[in-house]
Amino acid sequence: MKLPRRQFLHLAASSAALTALPRIARAQAYPTRPVRIMVGYVAGGPTDIVARLIGQWLSERLGQQFVVENRPGAANTIATAEVVRAPPDGYTLLLATTAATVNMTFYEKLSFNFIRDIGPVAGVIRVPYVMVVNPSVPAKTAPEFIAYAKANPGKINMASSGNGGGDHMSGELFKMLTGVSMVHVPYRGNAPALTDLLGGQVQVNFAPLPSVIEYIRTGKLRALAVTTTQRSEALPEVPVLGDFVPGYEASAFYGVGAPRSTPAEIVNKLNKEINAAFIDPGMKVRLADDLGGTPLAGSPADFGKLIADEAAKWAKVVKSVGIRAE
Repeated sequence: MKLPRRQFLHLAASSAALTALPRIARAQAYPTRPVRIMVGYVAGGPTDIVARLIGQWLSERLGQQFVVENRPGAANTIATAEVVRAPPDGYTLLLATTAATVNMTFYEKLSFNFIRDIGPVAGVIRVPYVMVVNPSVPAKTAPEFIAYAKANPGKINMASSGNGGGDHMSGELFKMLTGVSMVHVPYRGNAPALTDLLGGQVQVNFAPLPSVIEYIRTGKLRALAVTTTQRSEALPEVPVLGDFVPGYEASAFYGVGAPRSTPAEIVNKLNKEINAAFIDPGMKVRLADDLGGTPLAGSPADFGKLIADEAAKWAKVVKSVGIRAE
Protein backbone atom coordinates (compact mmCIF):
# COMPACT_ATOMS: atom_id res chain seq x y z
CA MET A 1 0.00 0.00 0.00
CA LYS A 2 1.36 3.38 -0.97
CA LEU A 3 1.09 5.92 1.84
CA PRO A 4 0.16 9.52 1.16
CA ARG A 5 3.25 11.80 1.36
CA ARG A 6 2.00 13.65 4.49
CA GLN A 7 1.32 10.37 6.35
CA PHE A 8 4.71 8.99 5.33
CA LEU A 9 6.54 12.07 6.61
CA HIS A 10 4.59 11.92 9.85
CA LEU A 11 5.52 8.29 10.42
CA ALA A 12 9.18 8.97 9.56
CA ALA A 13 9.32 11.84 12.05
CA SER A 14 7.69 9.70 14.72
CA SER A 15 10.22 6.94 14.12
CA ALA A 16 13.13 9.38 14.45
CA ALA A 17 11.70 10.75 17.66
CA LEU A 18 11.34 7.25 19.12
CA THR A 19 14.94 6.48 18.20
CA ALA A 20 16.12 9.64 19.98
CA LEU A 21 14.17 8.90 23.17
CA PRO A 22 16.61 6.31 24.60
CA ARG A 23 19.54 8.67 24.01
CA ILE A 24 17.75 11.53 25.71
CA ALA A 25 16.74 9.29 28.60
CA ARG A 26 20.34 8.15 29.06
CA ALA A 27 21.55 11.74 29.07
CA GLN A 28 18.93 12.75 31.63
CA ALA A 29 19.93 9.85 33.90
CA TYR A 30 23.69 10.36 33.36
CA PRO A 31 25.73 9.71 35.38
CA THR A 32 24.47 6.57 37.12
CA ARG A 33 27.91 5.44 38.32
CA PRO A 34 31.31 7.05 39.05
CA VAL A 35 33.07 8.87 36.22
CA ARG A 36 36.83 8.76 35.67
CA ILE A 37 38.81 11.90 34.79
CA MET A 38 42.16 10.85 33.35
CA VAL A 39 45.12 13.13 34.11
CA GLY A 40 48.40 12.64 32.30
CA TYR A 41 50.59 13.95 35.10
CA VAL A 42 51.46 13.09 38.70
CA ALA A 43 49.33 14.34 41.58
CA GLY A 44 50.03 17.83 42.86
CA GLY A 45 50.72 19.56 39.55
CA PRO A 46 48.46 22.18 37.92
CA THR A 47 46.67 19.68 35.66
CA ASP A 48 45.87 17.55 38.70
CA ILE A 49 44.73 20.61 40.67
CA VAL A 50 42.34 21.73 37.92
CA ALA A 51 41.02 18.18 37.43
CA ARG A 52 40.25 17.74 41.13
CA LEU A 53 38.63 21.16 41.33
CA ILE A 54 36.31 20.53 38.38
CA GLY A 55 35.78 16.90 39.45
CA GLN A 56 34.56 18.00 42.86
CA TRP A 57 32.26 20.55 41.23
CA LEU A 58 30.72 17.97 38.89
CA SER A 59 30.35 15.45 41.74
CA GLU A 60 28.34 17.96 43.73
CA ARG A 61 26.25 19.03 40.74
CA LEU A 62 25.50 15.61 39.26
CA GLY A 63 25.35 13.38 42.33
CA GLN A 64 28.03 10.86 41.32
CA GLN A 65 31.74 10.77 42.05
CA PHE A 66 34.06 12.16 39.37
CA VAL A 67 37.28 10.40 40.28
CA VAL A 68 40.68 11.68 39.14
CA GLU A 69 43.08 8.99 37.93
CA ASN A 70 46.70 9.98 37.34
CA ARG A 71 48.42 8.24 34.41
CA PRO A 72 51.67 10.18 34.01
CA GLY A 73 54.16 9.77 31.21
CA ALA A 74 54.96 10.78 27.63
CA ALA A 75 53.58 14.30 27.97
CA ASN A 76 49.96 13.27 28.53
CA THR A 77 49.84 10.71 25.71
CA ILE A 78 49.39 7.69 28.01
CA ALA A 79 46.28 9.18 29.62
CA THR A 80 44.97 10.37 26.25
CA ALA A 81 45.37 6.93 24.67
CA GLU A 82 43.38 5.36 27.49
CA VAL A 83 40.51 7.78 26.92
CA VAL A 84 40.62 7.16 23.17
CA ARG A 85 40.24 3.41 23.83
CA ALA A 86 37.42 3.86 26.37
CA PRO A 87 33.75 3.32 25.50
CA PRO A 88 32.19 6.60 24.31
CA ASP A 89 29.62 6.66 27.10
CA GLY A 90 30.70 9.67 29.17
CA TYR A 91 32.25 7.62 31.97
CA THR A 92 35.87 8.20 30.96
CA LEU A 93 36.93 11.82 30.47
CA LEU A 94 40.25 13.53 29.82
CA LEU A 95 41.65 16.65 31.44
CA ALA A 96 43.10 18.03 28.22
CA THR A 97 46.04 20.43 28.25
CA THR A 98 48.26 22.45 25.94
CA ALA A 99 50.58 19.43 25.71
CA ALA A 100 47.96 17.55 23.71
CA THR A 101 48.17 20.12 20.92
CA VAL A 102 51.98 20.12 20.99
CA ASN A 103 52.13 16.33 20.80
CA MET A 104 50.41 16.27 17.44
CA THR A 105 53.65 17.56 15.88
CA PHE A 106 56.18 16.68 18.57
CA TYR A 107 55.56 12.92 18.28
CA GLU A 108 56.04 11.45 14.82
CA LYS A 109 54.03 8.29 15.59
CA LEU A 110 51.07 8.19 17.95
CA SER A 111 48.36 5.57 18.19
CA PHE A 112 45.73 8.32 17.96
CA ASN A 113 45.05 11.71 16.45
CA PHE A 114 43.97 14.07 19.22
CA ILE A 115 41.63 16.25 17.16
CA ARG A 116 40.09 13.25 15.38
CA ASP A 117 39.74 10.93 18.39
CA ILE A 118 39.00 13.23 21.35
CA GLY A 119 35.84 15.28 21.29
CA PRO A 120 35.84 18.68 23.03
CA VAL A 121 33.46 18.96 25.99
CA ALA A 122 34.32 22.27 27.65
CA GLY A 123 37.21 24.59 28.28
CA VAL A 124 37.88 25.17 31.97
CA ILE A 125 40.66 27.71 32.43
CA ARG A 126 43.54 29.44 30.68
CA VAL A 127 46.57 30.51 32.71
CA PRO A 128 49.92 32.17 32.06
CA TYR A 129 53.20 30.40 32.37
CA VAL A 130 55.55 32.19 34.71
CA MET A 131 59.28 32.41 34.16
CA VAL A 132 60.56 31.54 37.63
CA VAL A 133 64.10 31.09 38.90
CA ASN A 134 65.71 29.77 42.04
CA PRO A 135 66.64 32.75 44.29
CA SER A 136 70.32 31.82 43.92
CA VAL A 137 70.23 32.95 40.27
CA PRO A 138 71.83 36.42 40.09
CA ALA A 139 69.10 37.94 37.94
CA LYS A 140 66.21 40.04 39.20
CA THR A 141 64.62 40.75 35.80
CA ALA A 142 64.15 38.99 32.46
CA PRO A 143 66.74 41.21 30.69
CA GLU A 144 69.25 40.46 33.47
CA PHE A 145 68.55 36.73 33.05
CA ILE A 146 69.07 36.91 29.29
CA ALA A 147 72.40 38.66 29.81
CA TYR A 148 73.41 36.11 32.46
CA ALA A 149 72.45 33.19 30.22
CA LYS A 150 74.38 34.58 27.27
CA ALA A 151 77.42 35.00 29.50
CA ASN A 152 77.06 31.38 30.65
CA PRO A 153 75.99 29.37 27.59
CA GLY A 154 74.93 25.81 28.34
CA LYS A 155 75.43 26.22 32.09
CA ILE A 156 71.80 26.94 33.03
CA ASN A 157 69.43 24.01 33.54
CA MET A 158 65.84 24.58 32.41
CA ALA A 159 63.32 22.26 34.06
CA SER A 160 60.03 21.15 32.52
CA SER A 161 57.21 18.75 33.30
CA GLY A 162 58.33 16.56 30.40
CA ASN A 163 59.36 16.54 26.76
CA GLY A 164 56.77 18.33 24.66
CA GLY A 165 54.89 19.81 27.61
CA GLY A 166 53.58 23.34 27.43
CA ASP A 167 56.25 24.58 29.82
CA HIS A 168 58.95 22.87 27.73
CA MET A 169 57.68 24.52 24.55
CA SER A 170 57.42 27.91 26.28
CA GLY A 171 61.08 27.58 27.22
CA GLU A 172 62.04 26.53 23.70
CA LEU A 173 60.20 29.55 22.31
CA PHE A 174 62.17 31.75 24.74
CA LYS A 175 65.45 30.18 23.62
CA MET A 176 64.52 30.59 19.98
CA LEU A 177 63.62 34.27 20.26
CA THR A 178 66.51 35.30 22.54
CA GLY A 179 69.29 33.07 21.23
CA VAL A 180 70.28 31.86 24.70
CA SER A 181 71.60 28.33 25.30
CA MET A 182 70.13 26.35 28.20
CA VAL A 183 70.10 22.64 29.03
CA HIS A 184 66.59 21.17 29.03
CA VAL A 185 65.95 18.82 31.98
CA PRO A 186 62.58 17.01 31.60
CA TYR A 187 60.74 15.52 34.61
CA ARG A 188 57.66 13.34 35.01
CA GLY A 189 55.37 16.21 35.92
CA ASN A 190 55.45 19.72 37.39
CA ALA A 191 55.77 18.62 41.00
CA PRO A 192 59.17 16.88 40.71
CA ALA A 193 60.44 19.65 38.43
CA LEU A 194 59.57 22.23 41.08
CA THR A 195 61.14 20.14 43.82
CA ASP A 196 64.51 20.34 42.07
CA LEU A 197 63.99 24.02 41.18
CA LEU A 198 63.38 24.80 44.84
CA GLY A 199 66.46 22.76 45.74
CA GLY A 200 68.67 24.54 43.21
CA GLN A 201 69.46 21.49 41.06
CA VAL A 202 67.88 23.37 38.13
CA GLN A 203 67.76 27.14 37.77
CA VAL A 204 64.73 28.14 35.68
CA ASN A 205 61.27 26.88 34.76
CA PHE A 206 58.43 28.25 32.63
CA ALA A 207 55.80 26.93 35.01
CA PRO A 208 52.00 27.13 34.83
CA LEU A 209 50.98 29.82 37.29
CA PRO A 210 48.82 27.54 39.54
CA SER A 211 51.82 25.38 40.41
CA VAL A 212 54.10 28.22 41.52
CA ILE A 213 51.91 31.05 42.74
CA GLU A 214 52.36 30.24 46.44
CA TYR A 215 56.12 29.76 46.06
CA ILE A 216 56.29 33.21 44.44
CA ARG A 217 54.18 34.82 47.16
CA THR A 218 56.35 33.31 49.90
CA GLY A 219 59.63 34.22 48.20
CA LYS A 220 60.79 30.64 47.63
CA LEU A 221 60.91 31.32 43.88
CA ARG A 222 61.52 34.56 42.00
CA ALA A 223 59.13 35.46 39.18
CA LEU A 224 60.79 37.31 36.32
CA ALA A 225 57.85 37.55 33.89
CA VAL A 226 54.51 36.11 32.82
CA THR A 227 54.19 34.72 29.32
CA THR A 228 50.82 36.17 28.32
CA THR A 229 50.30 39.48 26.53
CA GLN A 230 48.83 41.06 29.67
CA ARG A 231 49.82 40.97 33.32
CA SER A 232 48.12 38.47 35.57
CA GLU A 233 45.64 39.83 38.09
CA ALA A 234 47.03 37.27 40.56
CA LEU A 235 50.57 38.66 40.14
CA PRO A 236 50.05 42.27 39.03
CA GLU A 237 53.61 43.30 39.90
CA VAL A 238 55.19 40.74 37.53
CA PRO A 239 55.88 42.16 34.04
CA VAL A 240 55.04 40.60 30.67
CA LEU A 241 57.88 38.72 28.97
CA GLY A 242 56.84 40.07 25.58
CA ASP A 243 57.85 43.55 26.76
CA PHE A 244 61.46 42.36 26.71
CA VAL A 245 61.27 39.63 24.05
CA PRO A 246 59.26 40.95 21.07
CA GLY A 247 56.78 38.46 19.68
CA TYR A 248 56.78 36.21 22.73
CA GLU A 249 53.39 34.85 23.94
CA ALA A 250 52.38 31.56 25.51
CA SER A 251 49.71 30.29 27.85
CA ALA A 252 48.39 27.02 29.21
CA PHE A 253 44.82 25.84 28.75
CA TYR A 254 42.92 23.15 30.62
CA GLY A 255 39.65 21.62 29.52
CA VAL A 256 37.60 18.45 29.42
CA GLY A 257 37.51 16.02 26.51
CA ALA A 258 35.79 12.69 25.86
CA PRO A 259 35.99 9.88 23.30
CA ARG A 260 34.87 11.36 19.97
CA SER A 261 31.60 9.41 19.63
CA THR A 262 30.28 10.29 23.09
CA PRO A 263 26.57 11.19 22.68
CA ALA A 264 25.96 14.90 22.16
CA GLU A 265 23.34 14.88 24.92
CA ILE A 266 25.95 13.82 27.48
CA VAL A 267 28.58 16.22 26.13
CA ASN A 268 26.13 19.11 26.31
CA LYS A 269 25.08 18.17 29.84
CA LEU A 270 28.69 18.20 31.02
CA ASN A 271 29.34 21.45 29.17
CA LYS A 272 26.38 23.11 30.85
CA GLU A 273 27.48 22.05 34.33
CA ILE A 274 31.10 23.10 33.78
CA ASN A 275 30.02 26.51 32.50
CA ALA A 276 27.85 26.91 35.60
CA ALA A 277 31.08 26.90 37.65
CA PHE A 278 32.16 30.18 36.10
CA ILE A 279 29.27 32.11 37.65
CA ASP A 280 29.54 30.51 41.09
CA PRO A 281 31.20 32.99 43.50
CA GLY A 282 33.28 30.33 45.26
CA MET A 283 34.53 28.78 42.05
CA LYS A 284 35.30 32.20 40.56
CA VAL A 285 37.59 32.92 43.49
CA ARG A 286 39.35 29.56 43.14
CA LEU A 287 39.86 29.98 39.40
CA ALA A 288 40.88 33.65 39.38
CA ASP A 289 42.60 34.27 42.71
CA ASP A 290 43.94 30.87 43.75
CA LEU A 291 44.88 29.63 40.27
CA GLY A 292 45.40 32.98 38.55
CA GLY A 293 43.47 31.92 35.47
CA THR A 294 40.79 33.13 33.10
CA PRO A 295 37.69 30.90 32.73
CA LEU A 296 37.12 29.45 29.25
CA ALA A 297 33.34 29.66 29.17
CA GLY A 298 31.78 28.50 25.92
CA SER A 299 30.39 25.65 23.87
CA PRO A 300 32.11 22.38 22.90
CA ALA A 301 32.70 23.96 19.49
CA ASP A 302 34.42 26.95 21.11
CA PHE A 303 36.79 24.63 22.95
CA GLY A 304 37.38 22.68 19.74
CA LYS A 305 38.44 25.87 17.94
CA LEU A 306 40.86 26.73 20.73
CA ILE A 307 42.43 23.27 20.44
CA ALA A 308 42.81 23.62 16.66
CA ASP A 309 44.34 27.10 16.94
CA GLU A 310 46.84 25.97 19.60
CA ALA A 311 47.80 22.92 17.55
CA ALA A 312 48.62 25.13 14.56
CA LYS A 313 50.62 27.57 16.69
CA TRP A 314 52.82 24.99 18.41
CA ALA A 315 53.36 23.03 15.21
CA LYS A 316 55.21 26.07 13.86
CA VAL A 317 57.42 26.23 16.97
CA VAL A 318 58.22 22.49 16.95
CA LYS A 319 59.15 22.60 13.26
CA SER A 320 61.12 25.84 13.59
CA VAL A 321 63.18 24.64 16.54
CA GLY A 322 63.54 21.17 15.03
CA ILE A 323 62.84 19.19 18.19
CA ARG A 324 61.20 15.77 18.34
CA ALA A 325 60.29 13.28 21.03
CA GLU A 326 63.28 11.25 22.17
